[in-house]
Amino acid sequence: MTPIAYNSQTAAPRTCPWYALKVRTRAEDRTRDGLLAKGYTTFLPTYVESRRYSDRIKKVDTALFPGYLFSRFDATRILPVVTTIGVEYVVGFGGVPQPLPDLEIAALQAVAESGAASQPWPFLRTGQRVRIQLGALTGVEGLLVRTHGEERLVLSVELLQRSISVEIDRTWVRPASAASPAVVSLLKYT
Repeated sequence: MTPIAYNSQTAAPRTCPWYALKVRTRAEDRTRDGLLAKGYTTFLPTYVESRRYSDRIKKVDTALFPGYLFSRFDATRILPVVTTIGVEYVVGFGGVPQPLPDLEIAALQAVAESGAASQPWPFLRTGQRVRIQLGALTGVEGLLVRTHGEERLVLSVELLQRSISVEIDRTWVRPASAASPAVVSLLKYT
């Protein structure tokens, strides 16, 4: 059987949209190489992670989005992409691949090209319940809001139907788990 030849003009012209591919975790590099060999444009953002071993600390390039990489292709010609070793599926809804906005990929590429230190971060949405991880408010939960360009934590007293907001640094918060207690004592008696 003769292997199919691919080139960048037929496999993934620059006019094709970007898609996210779910790939085997820790096989992102090999999967990217397989797609590149077929002529597809790929993007695998990485960061430098320090891993501690018993006798040393080693710095390694790690996928910024473990288990995912991005590629340009024509969604009507998906078979060569999904048959690439390591590709599990194309991310989408109801089995239909969903293209990514070019601006999101361009922003990630700008960060990668700048050499600025980056790292994975929990996905936070305005209005999401979060828990403070650092500082004097450690353990406090509330809703994350953004007002006038600053992040704030909104704390509510349900019984009184009143709320307060406090300015926070977004790096202090992580998503609150669904099972964590939502009641916070705001008053301290001396």
